[in-house]
Amino acid sequence: MSPERAGRTAAPDDSTAGMSRAELEAQVAQARRQVGDTLDELTTRLSPSYQAAQLAHGTKQAAADAGGLLTGHGLPAHDARRARNAKLLLGVAAVGAATVTILVVRAIRH
Repeated sequence: MSPERAGRTAAPDDSTAGMSRAELEAQVAQARRQVGDTLDELTTRLSPSYQAAQLAHGTKQAAADAGGLLTGHGLPAHDARRARNAKLLLGVAAVGAATVTILVVRAIRH
């Protein structure tokens, strides 16, 4: 915060000019609840367990979508992100399979 902003006090705007003390207190209480709800949501979204659950769900969804592509159902047309994730998963699987094949062939030759 800039020094000039830190020195200023909040001036009431036109929307609070005719409000009673009880109305202002109710508005402050509502704002506090909203801030609390926002902090709770941010805490949840940033928690490692939530992130792990989201990753697991996304991976399962991508695997199901990739399976759909391989069985002839195609990629999800309604969600470009899901289609991208399925393609990415197939690409990673292909690279993994190629790597394992190369390692097995090298092991057999030696």
